Amino acid sequence: MYSFYGKLSTEIYDLDKPIGHSFGDVEFYRERLKTCQGSILEPAVGTGRILIPLLQEGNEVHGMDRSPEMLSLCHAHCERRGLSPQLYEEDMVSFSLPQKYEAIIVPTGSFLLIKDRNDSIEALRCFYKHLVPGGRLILDIFLQTDLQLGHVSTRTWTNAEGDLITLDEKRVKVDYIQQYTVSHMKYEKWRDKKLVQTELEYFPLRWYGVEEFRSILEQIGFSDIVISADYQYGEYPTKGDQTITFEAHRPKA
Repeated sequence: MYSFYGKLSTEIYDLDKPIGHSFGDVEFYRERLKTCQGSILEPAVGTGRILIPLLQEGNEVHGMDRSPEMLSLCHAHCERRGLSPQLYEEDMVSFSLPQKYEAIIVPTGSFLLIKDRNDSIEALRCFYKHLVPGGRLILDIFLQTDLQLGHVSTRTWTNAEGDLITLDEKRVKVDYIQQYTVSHMKYEKWRDKKLVQTELEYFPLRWYGVEEFRSILEQIGFSDIVISADYQYGEYPTKGDQTITFEAHRPKA
């Protein structure tokens, strides 16, 4: 059975991207949100890598994720630091929360995990619905530049207990028409040279053209859209390997 961000995948995520680790995004989001007076929502919050620095900065941030393993670890990281944010186990596509937010943030391309285009549009509509008038959506995407099929890449980590964890990733599908790829991930944990845990993961990833995504946001109702590359605010992307950030507003009226 294929999982999605199960226990072993979550453990690797935490080892590879610990709390506060930045690709330039932590500083960028902190700067963009420094004038935010209301509540912030981070769908696909994961382990709290960005949530926790924002909380420590004094922001009121709620988190949401469909993975109970991710949320459990996020809870633990927050408790360890004396933080107690509201965390929800919800799916980006169809969530319904009891309040609206001044900002919704989706860093690091997590939005691209929604494989189906219609589902992704429904998620954006959910974001729009959960913003106060004048509220902002800040969301990262990236293009896929390696579309090679069949190649297996392997990465390894060692956890605090000395266990070796390996990840084999193999791209098994590229759909150029629907604009998504599918990879199969195989996680293994080794202790004293014995295999003690295995996890298989089905990992889809969409891509969008820059102006295509701007058009989708406009069709939903967002306005005043600013596009940034590699966390340089307002610098339009010029290369295929850049992180692309959209900041879009729900109109005040």
